[in-house]
Amino acid sequence: MKSTWKSIDELRGRAHDATHNLENPPEGLPSGMDRRTFLSLMGASAALAGLAGCRRPEDRIVPYVSKPEDLVLGIPQRYATTMPFGLENIPLLVTSHEGRPTHIEGNPLDPSTAGAVNVWTSASILDLYDPDRSQVVRNAGAEAELAAFVGDWQVKHAGFVQTQGEGLAVLSGSFASPTLARLAGEFRARFPKAQWVTYDAVNDDTIVQGCAAATGQRAIPVYDFTNADVVLSLDADLFGTESNAITNAQGFASRRRIRSTNDTMNRLYLVEGTLSTTASMADHRLPVRSGLINACATAIAEELRRQGLTLPTIGGPAVGAGQFDTRWIAAVAKDLLAHRGRCVIAAGRRQPPAVHALAAALNAALGNVGTTVKYLLPRHAESTDTAAFEWLVTLMNAGKVQILVMLDTNPVYSAPADLAFGEALAKVGTIIHAGQSFDETAAAATWHVPLHHYLESWGDVSTLHGSHGVVQPLIAPLYTGMSLTEMAALVSGGAQIKGYDAVVQTWKALLPAAGFDAAFTRVLHDGRFESDALPSMSVDMARAAAFHTSASVKPAAVSATALEVSLQASPAVYDGRFANNGWLQEFPDPVTKITWDNAAIMSEATAAALGVRNEDFIRLTSAAGNIGLPVWIMPGQADFTVTVNLGYGRKNCGRIGDGVGDNGYRLRSSASPYIVSGVTMQKIRGTHRVACVQDHHGLDTEDLARRGIQERLPMIVREATLEEYQHEPNFAKERVEHPALRSTWDEHTYNDGFQWGMSIDLNACTGCGACTIACQSENNIPIVGKEQVLNGREMHWIRIDRYYAGSVEQPEVLVQPLGCVQCEMAPCEQVCPVAATSHDEEGLNVMTYNRCVGTRYCSNNCPYKARRFNFFNYSKEAPETVQMARNPEVTVRFRGVMEKCTYCVQRIATGKIAAKRDGRALADGDIVAACESACPTRAIVFGDTRDEKSRISAAKKLDRDYALLGELNVRPRTTYLAKLRNPNPDLASGKA
Repeated sequence: MKSTWKSIDELRGRAHDATHNLENPPEGLPSGMDRRTFLSLMGASAALAGLAGCRRPEDRIVPYVSKPEDLVLGIPQRYATTMPFGLENIPLLVTSHEGRPTHIEGNPLDPSTAGAVNVWTSASILDLYDPDRSQVVRNAGAEAELAAFVGDWQVKHAGFVQTQGEGLAVLSGSFASPTLARLAGEFRARFPKAQWVTYDAVNDDTIVQGCAAATGQRAIPVYDFTNADVVLSLDADLFGTESNAITNAQGFASRRRIRSTNDTMNRLYLVEGTLSTTASMADHRLPVRSGLINACATAIAEELRRQGLTLPTIGGPAVGAGQFDTRWIAAVAKDLLAHRGRCVIAAGRRQPPAVHALAAALNAALGNVGTTVKYLLPRHAESTDTAAFEWLVTLMNAGKVQILVMLDTNPVYSAPADLAFGEALAKVGTIIHAGQSFDETAAAATWHVPLHHYLESWGDVSTLHGSHGVVQPLIAPLYTGMSLTEMAALVSGGAQIKGYDAVVQTWKALLPAAGFDAAFTRVLHDGRFESDALPSMSVDMARAAAFHTSASVKPAAVSATALEVSLQASPAVYDGRFANNGWLQEFPDPVTKITWDNAAIMSEATAAALGVRNEDFIRLTSAAGNIGLPVWIMPGQADFTVTVNLGYGRKNCGRIGDGVGDNGYRLRSSASPYIVSGVTMQKIRGTHRVACVQDHHGLDTEDLARRGIQERLPMIVREATLEEYQHEPNFAKERVEHPALRSTWDEHTYNDGFQWGMSIDLNACTGCGACTIACQSENNIPIVGKEQVLNGREMHWIRIDRYYAGSVEQPEVLVQPLGCVQCEMAPCEQVCPVAATSHDEEGLNVMTYNRCVGTRYCSNNCPYKARRFNFFNYSKEAPETVQMARNPEVTVRFRGVMEKCTYCVQRIATGKIAAKRDGRALADGDIVAACESACPTRAIVFGDTRDEKSRISAAKKLDRDYALLGELNVRPRTTYLAKLRNPNPDLASGKA
């Protein structure tokens, strides 16, 4: 087995910062934080600020399971709805307690997600209760009445009807919605001289432009990884921040569920400039500067031609001798050719349109189009059109826009810096902004109207998989305002109508007229309606190749040693819309493990060449602007590529997110939105502390050495190649010879009943962190703020440990989710002086919170470091109304107690009660832990280990099953399935 390391400091033998795990907690509030900030931080995160009483919507909504005539207090209801997210709309089931949404899960009826979610979906419930949400209509910054705005707009609307909309423009975010598409169409018909432009800060316009060159239509590539034996990713974070990541991860992981030595496995080649979430799944990874990936793709195309693939003439960046690993390129090309029709070439949104056109041409030449990839035309959708957005700015600068209406968008913050959108906005006569927060754009508006959260709104969506869905509200609006549907209807038709009525009007054209009421009720119940498949486009290879030749950046534009900045969506706050979400600010980046910040990520060699170290503060300057960030050195980073996460540096999002990090959009140009060349770096005096959790709570080498098992445990994450597994199926089992393991105390005995356990398949886990946020939502886990994270006091019950194997330049990445493993012979139970932690009759290691006196002996004795101690009382100061919005089925912990994963014991109890009420036996799958429910790849399985037919029993019988630290004889009930990789035999040794 390979040896692993967690950080460059550990690999180099340097001591890392050990200021965390402080033994003596300070009294009072964290230093540097006033009472107002502390209350807003903890109130918004720990308790989901809501209302004291029931706030069910006035309109008729349909629960997912039953249709009660009256609300029964204490019995939660589940409703189907959808989270709008640009063109990627996520079907949901939302749990509601007495009219208050408390937890979000995926809708299992949707085949594209199969009930999974991502971190943004789970955390979006926190935005509903954000106390910094916009709450009042504003006119020139002063509070106003909604009726005053409606009346003012209706007068203006009537005037534009006479002029056919000349001087009127609407700027909206991307959407895929039958109702919004209908209203936008009516707007264009009513105002033929007006503009309706769509723009998102993080968008797929580079993909759409490349696909348009290849297909003649603004198509979107949709991948079917269930049929793909070989995948080549060109700078695409397919399982992380790219669009459709949930579906991508599920499809890819389905080919990695190895049950026996007879199973086959897919293979992933990854070319990228910075480590991504997808890197943990890669069998071969080639670090290449972001600006040179087009040249690398061209080299692969030429090698495919050389090996016999029929291709049009491919022109593009010249490939110099030795610029890329020719052995790697040749092996990839050979593998793709050997799997024609069962391979995929995918390019990421950071790459320019030329790369996407080339990827489409190669997919067509390899016979993949129609099998593993389809180029689909979204239905009822409007995606970002950068050219139209640039033209709108030109009209604004020319004084030709009298009124600009902005719907759920924040271009003052996020527009490319070279467009100087704020300056153009100052030349517009009247500015109307509708958004959930009084953000940077709202501050410049004449009128600002609060938008309702999607959990307060009626709406609808279309998906890339052919279905339609309904956005169904679960709570009456908390504050004054309008839904996006209502605002669009007002802008288009001039009349104020209810969102429900607008949606019903649209769906009367989608559903049969006969029996419409029953059919629409069924849609509300299921959350979706299956419709015809989206039209699929064919690829014109000659046209795609010609576009690639003409659109490619010439070699002189990319210097091999010049500094470039690669901009990417944040895995935490995305494009900035979640910047005031405490859960996501404290969520560790799946790659860097940084919280509460963005940084200038660079390689060790680049940092040495620039003369900087970790946490040195630097200024990055491009032709468009400059930003100041701390340095963070990462393994696997391409040299002279500096990666910056977008979405930080906000000024008007709220008290949690304001001033966190710096705004990467200030480096951006409209011509090259993601890869910024010609960047200079200047070191600024001083440093900036970065709250990175990589070395917190982990199973580090010092701890293993103290326990005398370091030499016996070469790998925590046990890994082998598929070939090695086929030759030695039991490779994951402990091979060290030692005396029979015996317990020093009497073993537990159990009566007939349930025995709970969990299995985590490391071959399917991508380390995305969806389980972490889902657990936080379900179990009332608070955030603690950056200062306390720096002290090692983050409270997450599930952490995602990340390890590396190999060299710093080209490491393999391994990830391992870890919470309390529910030891059968739990070391924590033996040292607790008050028996606060104990064993129950179903094998769970349970906590009695009101018995805990905070000695922390249990944490000291836990070899997994899976327990969390709340040094501060994060709930005491929260108002009573805020406290009532928590999940009422989970105890809210007070200061000075230990807490940890409970296998969602409240869900276990609820499932057993439901089965007893229905007079049936509890079936496998009746109880689903929050982490298991959220996992996009279904890597987590939970159930009754005594049920021989259960999924958990089947998982624990597999050859790859192993117990982490099993040689300690603690007998964890959470076990792991060892990771496998499927390397190309041609690259099994050497550079690749």
